[in-house]
Amino acid sequence: MENIKSYVSQHKDRFINELIELLKIPSISADSAYSQDVLNTADAIKIALEKAGCNHVEICDTPGYPIVYGEKIINKDLPTVLVYGHYDVQPADPIELWTSPPFEPVIKNTEKHPDGAIFARGACDDKGQMYMHVKALEYMTKTGNLPCNVKFMIEGEEEIGSSSLAWFVERNQEKLANDVILISDTGMISNSQPSITTGLRGLSYVEVEVTGPNRDLHSGLYGGAVANPINVLTKMIASLHDSNNHITIPGFYDKVEELSSQERAEMAKAPFSLENYKKALDIDDIYGETGYTTNERNSIRPTLDVNGIWGGYTGEGAKTVIASKAYAKISMRLVPNQDWKEITDLFIKHFESIAPKAVKVKVTPHHGGQGYVTPIDNIGYQAANKAYTETFGIPAIPQRSGGSIPIVALFEKELKSKTILMGFGLDSDAIHSPNEHFGVFNYLKGIETIPLFYKYFTEMSK
Repeated sequence: MENIKSYVSQHKDRFINELIELLKIPSISADSAYSQDVLNTADAIKIALEKAGCNHVEICDTPGYPIVYGEKIINKDLPTVLVYGHYDVQPADPIELWTSPPFEPVIKNTEKHPDGAIFARGACDDKGQMYMHVKALEYMTKTGNLPCNVKFMIEGEEEIGSSSLAWFVERNQEKLANDVILISDTGMISNSQPSITTGLRGLSYVEVEVTGPNRDLHSGLYGGAVANPINVLTKMIASLHDSNNHITIPGFYDKVEELSSQERAEMAKAPFSLENYKKALDIDDIYGETGYTTNERNSIRPTLDVNGIWGGYTGEGAKTVIASKAYAKISMRLVPNQDWKEITDLFIKHFESIAPKAVKVKVTPHHGGQGYVTPIDNIGYQAANKAYTETFGIPAIPQRSGGSIPIVALFEKELKSKTILMGFGLDSDAIHSPNEHFGVFNYLKGIETIPLFYKYFTEMSK
């Protein structure tokens, strides 16, 4: 595959322009106002897969947004790689914090991306990384370098919990049969030091509602005599961590795996500057569970965070009320062996138990998923490492991620195959935040690296 570099160089302007056109479509799955845009994106992915060389592509209906399925089968005796990605994106709010409109992609230079980065919602998560695989397929089919079979499953509900994906996978196991699953929805250490994500945290996401009086009350006439749901909710939330930032829910840590000192020492080999970390976030100090490093806290330890909190009057000026209700959205990132449904039940039981009698509490589970670990002796991992080593000139470092891709555990359960996470984003790419971006170098380097994975995986499978 020596001509991959020249192919990417020859077509790079087209590759970038195609991605920019895809990023212009506001495929926000969480907001029904954009439902047609989500469907339009599925159509665009179908056309792109057909042009890239798939000999069969279809848009598959689900109870929610459709899944785009494509395949290029060259020999049933050869291995099959199943590529997963998603075409939906997060909401762009708060819009005012974007330096350029979120769905009008522009290329700007940054400190981490001196060769330019594409700024747009979905640039890194996950349209840019998903589209690398489409262009990698194009290279392999157009140049006769496809060494094995490939299937694509691109969904439109990842940002809202992938509820229809489980439904689809359970009903299409033969269609989706594969030898390895390949996903690019993660990151790497830097543009000079690649890494492969070997572990993901699970997730439990809930919404809580605290109700006090049957209506908003005058804070002068009733203040001090009636429970204020906002005051109560904040106290309840504050009690979920102790002074060591240890989560106080009974049973929460019962199944948490404690890594050996040897494993923690291996993790510590990854280059990391605490000062640069603080500088990038504009914080004076770090904060987290006592006894663990920053990289351990955000990867091998479970967490509980408030993602949103509201109630009462938040408009301009003053309105002196005691709100009838207060709300919060809470996510818990879980480590392997913690079952998200069990953790959700533990949270509900505990949160209800700590509420004073003066209020009523309602907890609504939203979605969740299991954690996941890929062993580094897996041939899929080894093939990915060889691919990175060839294109970057240095071996990849195995890393556990703090993020969650709940469907990875589902794939292993239903399809009986391992997932390899070949991410090309950087921590600084602001996914889920204003000014999300994806480096042009990273995008093109992904297209260059992915075909090598196919080559080495096919060779190692013989």
